[in-house]
Amino acid sequence: MAKKTDPKTPNAAADTREDRLKAALKANLARRKAQTRARAGVKGAQTGNPVATGSEKDA
Repeated sequence: MAKKTDPKTPNAAADTREDRLKAALKANLARRKAQTRARAGVKGAQTGNPVATGSEKDA
């Protein structure tokens, strides 16, 4: 007997892979942002200057 494949299975596998990659990307971005904030905090503490948020403009 030949094994029949469910047409939904490939899409389900692709969806789970896509969800897994999406979650990994989100976690990576959050980790990079936290790392950048930590580095900016250390740099600001060393120089005595407040950490710039990016919304402030030089006059």
